[in-house]
Amino acid sequence: MRARMTNPAYVLPGAMKGIGGIFQAIGESGLRQELAEIVGLRASQINGCGACVHGHTVNLRKAGVSEERISAVAAWRHAPFFSDAERAALKLTEAVTRLADLSEESVPDVLWDEVADHFDEKELSGLILTVSLTNMFNRINTTIQEPVGTTWG
Repeated sequence: MRARMTNPAYVLPGAMKGIGGIFQAIGESGLRQELAEIVGLRASQINGCGACVHGHTVNLRKAGVSEERISAVAAWRHAPFFSDAERAALKLTEAVTRLADLSEESVPDVLWDEVADHFDEKELSGLILTVSLTNMFNRINTTIQEPVGTTWG
């Protein structure tokens, strides 16, 4: 399998510079890398981005995350492997990722308050940027049909 074209982030040099800056900011937010990978995996599952699902799964395995946790991300509501903070982050991830599915406020105050109970403003910023950037990558990769197993960097 081959992508339809080179990833636009590589075609336009300024894009990679901007993306690198966002990644750096997320790294400075204090958001745990494992949580960033978990929410990235969940958003990618929802969006059907095989390349990103694969990438986040590989990253989680490299970080030593158990297969139980990784395989339960899609069914996190019914799995005992996630903390209250992780559950709040996953709820936010789903709300932000499913914007088109909503006929009401995308992130209601009750959800915002739940997430804000677990993360400070810097961590929240990292979480929001992580979910948003993942959604952007999912849209790029599904458009160009990036194959599973592609590595970036």
